[in-house]
Amino acid sequence: MELCNVHEMKALLEENGFHFSKAKGQNFLTAAWVPQRIAEEAGVDSTAGVLEVGPGIGPLTEQLCLRAGKVLAVELDRRLAPILAKTVGRFENLELRFADVMELELSAVVQEAFSGLRPMACANLPYYITSPILTKLLESRVFDSVTVMIQKEVAQRICAVPGTGEGSAFSVFCHWYAEPRMLFDVPPSCFLPQPKVTSSVITLKTRTAPPCAVTDEALFFRVVRAAFAQRRKTLSNALISGFPTLGKAGVTALLTDCGLSPTVRGETLTLEEFAAIANAIAAQRGEPA
Repeated sequence: MELCNVHEMKALLEENGFHFSKAKGQNFLTAAWVPQRIAEEAGVDSTAGVLEVGPGIGPLTEQLCLRAGKVLAVELDRRLAPILAKTVGRFENLELRFADVMELELSAVVQEAFSGLRPMACANLPYYITSPILTKLLESRVFDSVTVMIQKEVAQRICAVPGTGEGSAFSVFCHWYAEPRMLFDVPPSCFLPQPKVTSSVITLKTRTAPPCAVTDEALFFRVVRAAFAQRRKTLSNALISGFPTLGKAGVTALLTDCGLSPTVRGETLTLEEFAAIANAIAAQRGEPA
């Protein structure tokens, strides 16, 4: 069975009484080159244990199973169980688990499923839940890399280097945990049903250590969120709103000590500059370095 053949796909779905769920953001691939290229460019090989989020009917699952030591595919939609049994049930290195990945303890899952293997994550993510799932995958700090297909506009923001003015709080978050890189675009014509926007595949090579030292990681991200909360505000005004106890004078002095002008905007800051601000606030609070 050709899993990306639209005619065979439609027949399979009809045979099993399956209808696409808009609420779950379901769009299935109809171009065989896409899952093959995702698996290849993700660097999946026999040393890898791959967590796949949302296998759908299994085109990417198939390509991962052909290369990986083991694949754990986590699917939310239990209606796909009989379909996946037909499309990828033959693979002995595949474990299918019907669950919500957001409710899993990924550290325990990876330890149990991928003993002796290099943990990786791959997914064709629904647009509506891209950020929550990526956040969970990166915060777990258990994957060597995370390779996902997402909306192109979101992919570009994630890969934008902090300080270039093109990113967001989420792109700073992603660069803190990993080194994101654009791989290739996937046009709407490669899906059934066709989405209204182009998708992109990105890979995030996770960092073995933070890119710079911070006293309090939670405080660092609080600074980042404050800086991007209202993009038209200067950094000074954004921090006054985010940290009202500092006051205008306190924020101005803090930024000057960090070598920054109060008139700069948050999107122009590098990771190191965000870290310097967070560490300066922590020092004012008397927190240990």
